[in-house]
Amino acid sequence: MGESNVLQSIVYQRGSLRLLDQRKLPLEVVYIDVKCSTDGWNAIRDMVVRGAPAIAIAAALALAVEVSGLDFAGTPAEAAAFVSEKLEYLVSSRPTAVNLFDAATKLQSLVSRTAEIEKDAKAIFQAYIDAAETMLVDDVADNKAIGLHGAEFLKQKLGNSKHISVLTHCNTGSLATAGYGTALGVIRALHSGGILEKAFCTETRPFNQGSRLTAFELVHDKIPATLIADSAASALMKNGCVQAVIVGADRIAANGDTANKIGTYNLAISAKHHGVQFYVAAPVTSIDLSLPSGEEIVIEERSPKELLNSEGGLGKQVAASGISVWNPAFDVTPANLITAIISEKGVITKSDADESFNIKDFIQSAK
Repeated sequence: MGESNVLQSIVYQRGSLRLLDQRKLPLEVVYIDVKCSTDGWNAIRDMVVRGAPAIAIAAALALAVEVSGLDFAGTPAEAAAFVSEKLEYLVSSRPTAVNLFDAATKLQSLVSRTAEIEKDAKAIFQAYIDAAETMLVDDVADNKAIGLHGAEFLKQKLGNSKHISVLTHCNTGSLATAGYGTALGVIRALHSGGILEKAFCTETRPFNQGSRLTAFELVHDKIPATLIADSAASALMKNGCVQAVIVGADRIAANGDTANKIGTYNLAISAKHHGVQFYVAAPVTSIDLSLPSGEEIVIEERSPKELLNSEGGLGKQVAASGISVWNPAFDVTPANLITAIISEKGVITKSDADESFNIKDFIQSAK
């Protein structure tokens, strides 16, 4: 859990949490101390930490740090209520990220059950801390499994080609997770297997997670890669430069509709038109079976400054004063545009009968 390299977005030891300020990358490597749930909420909302898996873990650990040294005089039930309320607060920082909601729900259930059998409030906090720390460890293992499943599946689907080039969007690597990554984890696995010819990454405007973060990771890992403008993706596909698109997910509905960084839908449409396979890589915690389709996914809007100013809103003004702005953080890609969904449990494919995903049965069979 120590700070092993600059690509570690979450540096944690019991009682201490430091988050890599991703707004400063790639030019500066700066870590921010997080001492409580309020610090965690602000770090998530301000995009210090981003990526659905990393958001969930950072939120859980922020509260773990807060309760680790807390002088609490209440009952176990009151301790459980305290944790539950703090988790509800943390979920409000990024409502589209289902991993955060899922983690909070599971942790709330844990402290509630623990309160029924323990007589000391400290035992509630200890159970919570242990569970939050387990999330950190499990995420890396899950991501490596996603990478292996994805690389093997792509190899089979592309006729065991030894020269596969892929396009990815936003950042889904070590900076978006506890380590290794989801979609970028598949790219890492393809590279380590010797079958990746090149990875292309989009800028991912307006916050430029692709040019600032994904490019940073690819260069660091010495993976052959090329950066393109978001608007160049269709031309790239038309020229036959890529055989697959691999993206992450912030929330996947029961039918496979997927919410991801704005611009993902554009890529899926273009991929369909050009006969390029389109994959979503995400842990099963990104799947929300309570939502029948993507129509029910809440899409948050970001600050107008991200479009009006350079550097994703942090730099000087570049747009005309007085112009209105629409800046959704995500869009929803319909399931019919997705080739398959790659998870740590395996690859979710469509049924031959009606070309639809049966995600519920897949999850039940994978348990």
